[in-house]
Amino acid sequence: MLASIMAAFRVPDLKKRITFLFGMFAVYVIGLHISVPGVDTAILAERLSGGLFDILNAFTGGAFKKYTIFAMGIMPYINASIIMQLLTIAIPQLEEMQKEGAAGQKKIKLWTRWLTGALAVFQAFGTTTWLRSMGAIQSQGGLFDPTIWWIAITLAAGTAFLMWMGEMITDKGIGNGVSIVIFAGIIAYLPSQAFQTLSVVYTNRSWMSLIILILLFVGTIAFMIAVTQAQRKIPIQHVKRVVGNKMYGGQSSFLPLKVNSAGVIPIIFAVSIQYFPLTIVNIFTHGDPQTKLGEMAQSFANNIAPGATWWGSLIYALMIIGFTYFYTAVTFNVKDVSDNLKKWGSFIPGIRPGKPTQDYLDKIMTRITLSGAIFLAIVALLQYYVPAITGIQTFSLVGGTSLLIVVGVALETMQAIESHLLMRHYEGFIK
Repeated sequence: MLASIMAAFRVPDLKKRITFLFGMFAVYVIGLHISVPGVDTAILAERLSGGLFDILNAFTGGAFKKYTIFAMGIMPYINASIIMQLLTIAIPQLEEMQKEGAAGQKKIKLWTRWLTGALAVFQAFGTTTWLRSMGAIQSQGGLFDPTIWWIAITLAAGTAFLMWMGEMITDKGIGNGVSIVIFAGIIAYLPSQAFQTLSVVYTNRSWMSLIILILLFVGTIAFMIAVTQAQRKIPIQHVKRVVGNKMYGGQSSFLPLKVNSAGVIPIIFAVSIQYFPLTIVNIFTHGDPQTKLGEMAQSFANNIAPGATWWGSLIYALMIIGFTYFYTAVTFNVKDVSDNLKKWGSFIPGIRPGKPTQDYLDKIMTRITLSGAIFLAIVALLQYYVPAITGIQTFSLVGGTSLLIVVGVALETMQAIESHLLMRHYEGFIK
């Protein structure tokens, strides 16, 4: 592996891309420490804790609780992309535009950027206004207070910069830029967690707990890699065609169907919905309910959270399984795949083209999606039960969305480097 990395740096174009990637990492880390003026970070650390706040803070590299210029992170762009993807399925005009090719996709991408800006401003304004109500921001103005709008526009500009950075990494760097921005945020937050964990272990002399944590961490990564790369290969036979004086086709290949084709999106959907009651209760009560109704709402919101009770975890797992089937059906259109095979004169041996092929692929996808959904549910619940097993509460990167993103992006980036090396006849490090 080290020899392959050295070979990558000997290729001028690949070296330039990797250097550009690390340069963008450096810019991102600098931005994580540029605070927005006029914000009391002590109140932020007290109020912005638990539920969706911790998840958003992990995705932004700790910028959310410090309220730096990258506090909103790249999540508004992710949300805008998901919304546009769902709208493309629901609105026939958008679906036709997407099938037009580069021109239609360019227009959809432009609309996604505008939607990202609107979501970023809305999210930044809402969060800043809420922080002002708690006294974290010293401002007495109303809806059109220039201080609040200045902070909101600054945070939205930070999101726009990260969106631009992701596109630049895709064009001039290695791998998918948006995924790498999220990856960088999670990795930037990792050293502080590791330092806190070592401090706690050294103070309590709980070395056995640390060993168990390391074994679970390594085992979870190996489990994620195995399932992420797992595929069901459907054999495909291509019909022979004569074009001019040459004969094409007649060969056999396979159609790869990934076990986990939905990625981390089902976990994000499920955790957002299940933490929504707790987030709303904390916003309206400021974490201190004063009435009996407020206490009941707080108790219900705490108990329904993943990992708090057995039935809360069960609801979380079932939601992940349901969203996995939903998102897989949205992203993998069995009918389109069947029609494309028929259009290009290809077929599955033993299965007639058309409706029989569609039914066969649908049955296969239903089975392997169940395996992927169970995998996602197990991974998502690990981050809530590993601290109880080890007794270490300061390290949250065992299981969950964060580790799944880190592993997925790392594999994707390694495969991108691998493809560049293979084009130049170097032996890669993914076998």
